[in-house]
Amino acid sequence: MNEESSLITKIEQNIYIIRGQRVMLDRDLASLYQVETKKLLQAVKRNQLRFPDDFMFQLSKLELEDWRSQFVTSNSADKMGLRRQPYAFTEQGVAMLSGVLRSSRAVVVNIEIMRTFVRMRHVLTGQKELNRELAELRSFLLKYSHSTNCEFRKVWQAIEKLSNSPSGSERRIGFELS
Repeated sequence: MNEESSLITKIEQNIYIIRGQRVMLDRDLASLYQVETKKLLQAVKRNQLRFPDDFMFQLSKLELEDWRSQFVTSNSADKMGLRRQPYAFTEQGVAMLSGVLRSSRAVVVNIEIMRTFVRMRHVLTGQKELNRELAELRSFLLKYSHSTNCEFRKVWQAIEKLSNSPSGSERRIGFELS
């Protein structure tokens, strides 16, 4: 695997859904940028005006526990390197990081992160469009197929089963808090 595809994979694995937003955590970003988390947060604190609440927020204790529970591991919080609640950066917050981290590595990583967020948005938009079209098809079939309604129901149930079950190649990204 080349370095670029390895970077893309790392980015995709480190995007989570928290508070209904796609975010990346400070420690994961620091690892990608090859800086210490402490240094990344120092740069952010020196530029606080660039990071309003919709760009960056700190996880609550409950959110942190929920996030930790997503990992099947026997490691304690200390071994996971989580002595404090991490900061989560939205897509806009990650983009803003490029202005405060001035290394060539930060530029390359930021470009790939932005591309990954855009790809995710395209996938989600396509899924919404597909769901809308399936709903229209279902409505049409049920409305105009009185004599064969039972057969169309079976076909529709099979389509729903296929569209709702993740295939082997799909991978869920992140988690949602209830």
